[in-house]
Amino acid sequence: MGSNKGILVTLVVALLAAAALFHFKGTLGILVLPLFIALVLFVTLKLYRLMEKDNPGEPDDR
Repeated sequence: MGSNKGILVTLVVALLAAAALFHFKGTLGILVLPLFIALVLFVTLKLYRLMEKDNPGEPDDR
């Protein structure tokens, strides 16, 4: 469970980074788009890792 808390803390930090990116978008100029894409990719991978750790060995109930 400790690892999940670490991932959630990382996601909160990413949310704060997104707020900073929005706040400084005028200053960053052309760098906003690549930074935004990198942030979305980072958060997507972290959420995937969190979901993967939720039930690593359970088969699908279909």
